[in-house]
Amino acid sequence: MSQSIPQITLYDGIKLPAIGFGTYKLNGSDGVNAITSAISLGYRLIDTAYNYENEGTVGEAIRRSSTPRDNLLITSKLPGRYQEYQKALTAIQESLYRASLDYFDLYLIHWPNPKQDIYVEAWQALIDAKKWGLIRSIGVCNFLPEHMHRLEEETGVKPSINQIELHPFFNQEKQRKWHEENNVQTQSWSPLGRASSVLEQETIKQIAAKHQKTVSQIILRWHFQLGSIAIPKSSSYQRQLENISIFDFSLTDEEMQAIGALSHAAGRLKDQDPAVYEEF
Repeated sequence: MSQSIPQITLYDGIKLPAIGFGTYKLNGSDGVNAITSAISLGYRLIDTAYNYENEGTVGEAIRRSSTPRDNLLITSKLPGRYQEYQKALTAIQESLYRASLDYFDLYLIHWPNPKQDIYVEAWQALIDAKKWGLIRSIGVCNFLPEHMHRLEEETGVKPSINQIELHPFFNQEKQRKWHEENNVQTQSWSPLGRASSVLEQETIKQIAAKHQKTVSQIILRWHFQLGSIAIPKSSSYQRQLENISIFDFSLTDEEMQAIGALSHAAGRLKDQDPAVYEEF
């Protein structure tokens, strides 16, 4: 089965589906089965990372899938411990070897790690890896506007995308506005709030009942209408199908505002503030 998914064009010309598939904690044979299931349903943007320790799982799912590699868009991410220039290049190559791929469509710096303060050096490695054909588009995760401004100021190249924590309890309004003004695409990690109490929120339940959709579908449609690319994860075939089936209805402006109003300052799930958080 294949779903028709709208495309979003990044500033560098790369086109991404408006929804992707997250793979965090999808490992081994169960992970391969979950990812091949997602691809069979029409997911084409597959998100992994060095630190997920499942790039090989993703690669095996690609190999088993009947979908040609050229029709898939694969993302991976550089861990904080490898942000030195040469270490970053080696990590990119190692990730490709693990996944048995010749290139990544999208490669991101996972966190800025401001105390370490070498993310510009890592960014230069991504720029060069792109020149050498190892990566098609380069971006970041969890970067604040000041981090991205510095990348462009010191290298002349800005990220095509910034993957950030974004869900109804943490709507990132200011960050999204900066992205829009600077032509950086927003992507949402943990778009459903990691199955937290957001799925039990009464306002969203009422909107779901009105549209005869699931709570997850309402939230993912909210992401789409915000202009953000969500990457929900599920090992369930039925939930995978639900999550991708969000393009046959629309939320009203009032419904969008009601969901956005659920956001609060302490809405981060694990208090991972990019201004201070260090990932290794």
